[in-house]
Amino acid sequence: MKLGALVGGSATVIGSEATLGDVAVALVQDGVGSLGVIVDRQLVGIITERDLVRAVATGADPETELVADWMAEAPDTFSPDVEVEEAARWLLEVGYRHMPVMSDGELLGIVSIRDLLWALLGEKPAT
Repeated sequence: MKLGALVGGSATVIGSEATLGDVAVALVQDGVGSLGVIVDRQLVGIITERDLVRAVATGADPETELVADWMAEAPDTFSPDVEVEEAARWLLEVGYRHMPVMSDGELLGIVSIRDLLWALLGEKPAT
């Protein structure tokens, strides 16, 4: 199975000038663990639940701290043509938990290690 089968063609995104509080709300509302960070319709970063926890643990104020200061800039990305097994192996090797899937400069979605595990098991997660 290829990654393109796991992404729906739209990802949950946020602007770099949003606050960490906005990130928390979006993560909870959309039930995701990461957001693509978009500036001028281009992916410039990714921010994850772990980034949010790290920020708050160091004393950052979620209502004033900006995404731009805590996101991972210029993230690695996968093509939708990458096999799920290959993607899972790579994420484990580098220690990432989330990876944007891009095609022709467009963010199609973000896959998580959990998404890949479900795909490898051939099951769908319970909702």
